[in-house]
Formats: sequence, C-alpha cells, structure tokens
Amino acid sequence: MKVAVVGATGMVGNVMLKVLAERNFPVTELIPVASEKSVGKSIQYKDKAYTIIGLEAAVAAKPDIAIFSAGGATSLEWAPKFAAVGTTVIDNSSAWRMNPNNKLVVPEINADVLTNQDKIIANPNCSTIQLVMVLNPLHQKYGIKRVVVSTYQSLTGTGVKAVKQFENEKVGVVGEMAYPYPIDKNCLPHCDVFTESGYTKEEIKLMTEPKKIMQDDSFSLTATAVRVPVVGGHSESVNIEFKTDVDVNEIRKILHETPGVTLQDNPDTNTYPMPIYAADKDEVFVGRIRKDESQPNTINLWIVADNLRKGAATNAVQIAEYLIENNLIKTN
Repeated sequence: MKVAVVGATGMVGNVMLKVLAERNFPVTELIPVASEKSVGKSIQYKDKAYTIIGLEAAVAAKPDIAIFSAGGATSLEWAPKFAAVGTTVIDNSSAWRMNPNNKLVVPEINADVLTNQDKIIANPNCSTIQLVMVLNPLHQKYGIKRVVVSTYQSLTGTGVKAVKQFENEKVGVVGEMAYPYPIDKNCLPHCDVFTESGYTKEEIKLMTEPKKIMQDDSFSLTATAVRVPVVGGHSESVNIEFKTDVDVNEIRKILHETPGVTLQDNPDTNTYPMPIYAADKDEVFVGRIRKDESQPNTINLWIVADNLRKGAATNAVQIAEYLIENNLIKTN
C-alpha cells in the first residue's frame, strides 16, 4: 500500500504520520509530500528517514492513497491529478466538502456511503466531526429540531503560526501575528474569515456540514465560533432542541454506548470534559448534560475533542482503513 501524505511537514501532517504509525496502517511505501521549500528534506516515520518530494513527483509515483492536509487551493488543483492516475484522495481541506459529487465522511456515522468509485473523499471540519459524533445518535433516537453551538477552539486549528504568536505573547516577545489581536489572555469571536452574512466560514461549516454527514436537512443549526488561548483541543457548548420529550439518563446511556464517544458527566466529582484531558486522544468527550429549563424538549451539553486527531488526522486514517477493510480500494 503506497501512501502519500500531502502536507507532511505541517501540524496536521505530522499528526497524520503519528496516527498511521500508531494504528499500524498497512504502509508498504510512504511518500511524504510538501511544498517546494521542503523538498529534499527528510522526515522520520517508524524510525526510518524518508525524503520529502514535490507534488508532481508524488503524482508520478501513483500512490494508492493520498491523504491531503495542504490547504484548499492545493487540494483543488492537485487532488484531481492524483485521482486521474488511480489514487484515492482523502482531503482534509474545505475544498470538496460541500461539493455534491464528493462524499463527506465520519466513519462511525456514514462510511457506508463510500464506494470504489469515490476517488476524492472529503474529511469534515474539525469542529463538525466532534459535534456530529454526539448529535447523530441522539437524532436517531429523538429527532433533532434545532441546534445552537458555541465553540471554544484551540490555536492549533489555525496552525503553527498561531501557536508561535501565543508563545511569544506569554513571554513578552513581539513577533509575527496570526491573528489581528493578541490571543494570550483573550478570546477572539473570529475563526476563519467573515462572509457577507456576518458569519465566519468556520461557523458556516458548522451549520452546513452536519446535515450532509447525517444525510438529513430537516433540522436547523446556528453557530458562533471563538478562538481561545488553548493548545490542544476544541470545546463546544451545545443546546439541542428535539422533536419529542427527552430523558437525560437515557441520553447519557446512548452516548455511553456510542463508539468513539466517552461520557464524562458527574458534577458530584467535578467530572466533565476538558481539552487538557482530550489532548492526544482519539475519543470525543461529552458531559455537562442537563435539561434546558427555559423550554421543552431541549438539553445542554459540552463536547471536547483533540482537533488534530479525531478532528483531522485520525478521522482521515479511519476513512482509509474503512476503504481497505471493505475492498473499496485497489493497489496501483
């Protein structure tokens, strides 16, 4: 199995390599790919050094799978070129997510939509993945009417430049800014760029992607996305209105039994999800489950996950694993 990791030197790319190794993915030949400035450098994978190559050389190598985390523009230009030589692309950017011809997949929810004809598969937004992991089983039981989500998103969602800004500010160093304002001791209600509607692109992803993944547009979502001075995990405060009355204990039971979800919900012992505990883990953590006393059929809950793992790298690798396990991919 020839596997290319496009964007191998980036923050998500590094985690993808780590996840591939941890899960013993059947890599017989690793092809690390990055921009021209990184070509010729080497990276380590399973104690072996690999030389980074460019995109043209990677297409010529005809990998069986190419996992992309190199930005939307790169994906739009190069994913079709890989697909044309028979490579199955799993793309972590927003480039293909809402394209009606491309599947948007969280394996625990909708991997069954995949076929051997799918050559460019979209990996959802990090905030979306952890949200739908909780929403989907509850929707199947009760039917969701409306969701209000407010996010508290890690700096790592922006990338290395943001983490460096945060580290500089903590020690009083003036350096390059990833954000228009300081992030240390601050919260920015500004994730991604603003659109004409007043919503940011991140908020629009949260409002549209869940419907495609859950294959149901009968419910509504609204979102506010906030960047917080946290390294290593996104948090979400979620208010869910259902079509029928709900039982909080039954909701706890459903989520406890949902694969990939870990219930942490005991106020008596101060047990609830936090980024500090979610870091470097693949599970989606949920807690603070309680009825919304302001209106019927509604609950509040709190969701946390490592945005670089289940929110990006792990989900992409799980998609690749599903393709192999179900004979949906042939080696070149």
